[in-house]
Amino acid sequence: MAAPAERMRALRERRRRQGLRELRLIVPDARSPAVRRRVAKEVAALNQANEKDALDWIEAVYMLDDDETR
Repeated sequence: MAAPAERMRALRERRRRQGLRELRLIVPDARSPAVRRRVAKEVAALNQANEKDALDWIEAVYMLDDDETR
């Protein structure tokens, strides 16, 4: 059996031939109390009027996409 590093190299090569590329994401851990406090603080500081405009725009765009798929 091939070593783990060799198996990963072979897997990446197969994916590249398929036109795929590995992507790694590092994201905040939502289970962390410190992260949850930071997110809550940022949400509390949001301007409701601006957020409503953004949500209205997202909804309008979503509805356009939905109309095109029928």
